[in-house]
Amino acid sequence: MIPFPAPACPSPRRGLFRLALVLLAMTPLASLPASAASARYELDPVHTRVLFAVSHAGYSQALGTVSGSQGTLEFDPEDWSSARLEVSVPLQRVDLGDEHWNRATLARNLLDAERWPEARFVSTRVEPLAADRFIVHGQLTLRGVTREVPLEVKLNSLRRHPMPPFRRTAGFSAHARLSRAAFGIDAWPNVIGDEVELRIEAEAVRARGGGDASDDVDTVPEADPGDDVESSPGEAMPAPAPPGPATQPAARPAATATERQEPDQP
Repeated sequence: MIPFPAPACPSPRRGLFRLALVLLAMTPLASLPASAASARYELDPVHTRVLFAVSHAGYSQALGTVSGSQGTLEFDPEDWSSARLEVSVPLQRVDLGDEHWNRATLARNLLDAERWPEARFVSTRVEPLAADRFIVHGQLTLRGVTREVPLEVKLNSLRRHPMPPFRRTAGFSAHARLSRAAFGIDAWPNVIGDEVELRIEAEAVRARGGGDASDDVDTVPEADPGDDVESSPGEAMPAPAPPGPATQPAARPAATATERQEPDQP
């Protein structure tokens, strides 16, 4: 008879390793800690506006606004360093309060909005400064030229909006300064200053399917005890009290001949 070698005794270390693998495979994934995922928000063009100020021959700061900006924002409120922002600004909607100024600003020697109808900003990195303040570094493309521009941003609020459709909304205020000559906009240097100050007020609404599923249900939220709410959205307002009996105005005495000849006062 040919003797067979006895089976080798497994080492205690190898046995413990195999046991750990089995236990890990049996552990439900739900019990593992999960990192918060970024949520996707879309800019509200009605409540997003870009204001710019530039010197008018040293006499004053000419002010203009641009409405209707569109874009997306993805961020994790626990980690702003991973946020991403893309915005397009329709330059044809520049408004300086005067049609002549508007046409001059959009002309070929300035914004040249016919060939370059929009400005575009794409973030490259976010530098957190505090829980509600950070610098968004990004590439601004204006008039066909792209330059690095940092935005100083403050988070004003992040909560469910109190008005329909009651979606989670983020509100921001941002500031930046840039040189118009750096973007090839150098006409009229004796009349128009080079430094342009930007102020941006923006609201972004969480996109459907872009985060917590609870935000995809348009339900009326419970009123905050600190809010002064007279009636819930959609609730019928009480009808006004019927007016009392009409009071006839006192009869005005007939005008004298002298009064009829005098002209009306401004």
